[in-house]
Amino acid sequence: MSVAWPLGLLALLVVPLLLIARWWLLRRRKRAALRVSSVALIRAALPARSSWRRRVPVILFLAGLAALAGGLTRPQASLAVPSNDTTILLAIDVSGSMCTTDIAPNRLAVAADAAREFIREQRDGTRIGLVAFSGISGLLVAPTEDKEALLAAIDGLKTARGTAIGAAILTAIDAIAEINPNVAATGVDIGDPPVADPAAFQPDTIVVLTDGANSTGVDPVTAAEQAAARRLRIFTIGFGTTEPAQMVCTPDQIGTDAFSGRRGPGGRDPGGWGSGGRRIQEIDEEALTAVADLTGGQYFKAEDSEQLTDVLGDLPREIGLHRQDVEVSFWFLLAGAVLVVTGGGLSLWWNRGLAVHRRLH
Repeated sequence: MSVAWPLGLLALLVVPLLLIARWWLLRRRKRAALRVSSVALIRAALPARSSWRRRVPVILFLAGLAALAGGLTRPQASLAVPSNDTTILLAIDVSGSMCTTDIAPNRLAVAADAAREFIREQRDGTRIGLVAFSGISGLLVAPTEDKEALLAAIDGLKTARGTAIGAAILTAIDAIAEINPNVAATGVDIGDPPVADPAAFQPDTIVVLTDGANSTGVDPVTAAEQAAARRLRIFTIGFGTTEPAQMVCTPDQIGTDAFSGRRGPGGRDPGGWGSGGRRIQEIDEEALTAVADLTGGQYFKAEDSEQLTDVLGDLPREIGLHRQDVEVSFWFLLAGAVLVVTGGGLSLWWNRGLAVHRRLH
């Protein structure tokens, strides 16, 4: 909670001043009561109410005044609010290990299907960009509202050797910088990452889907520091199991090796095989978690097509909200008015009952 007009806090002084005034008036009343000689008059002057009935209206009235005074400071609360200009950069791993068949028919095919559904389900007006990465990363589609262009790019995903998660993050940052003037490109030095402040997050978000560990290029955590300095959240998804399985690509998934220009024979990755032609691909969950935590995002694990679809389906609720300072003066003023009116009303009601009681006796 913060305030936009700190000088308004001076209005809170009205509460102690009223307490002092009330104490002074009660003291004068006691002195006047000592000069009354008639016992009957003294009894008539004493209130017939219990102590709590005398205090409740005063407490409510003063609390209301404090709330009204607080409203004058224009208080602001950091709240999660919907963003109308969200841009999502979806970075998909297309390394050779994405042809692993532990998730049928293979990881890349399932990831592509889930990405297609994710794109189709986004509300109109949401801009989405597509980054593909293996040993290098590239921006396939700049942030756009054209879902057909995105779907066509996903249909054309090809595999290659290597896994450059850090490079993919930097590519996504630069893509956002092209459309958001508040985000600096990665080549611009903006100093060390500031202390985390949820209220300052940009509405733009990066989603990284990978099945392995960074094998080349910049370290993912180092790249995440660049995103954190620019107030960009990164949500990471580790996709795959630890079950040994073959890597078999379909003909349309086979791409030119990013470094050597070779293709795996029969659609198989030419390296990384274990005994019996089966491979275990481990996800660097520690690094992916660190990337998400550093940038205010979250890490998810998906071990089958249903889990991946659920993770991507749930992301809009996280991505579509960002922290923002929202003025809440209205609620302070409303609460203050209700408390003041309630306190005054109770005082009048109970005093009316007391007056009736005295007339009857």
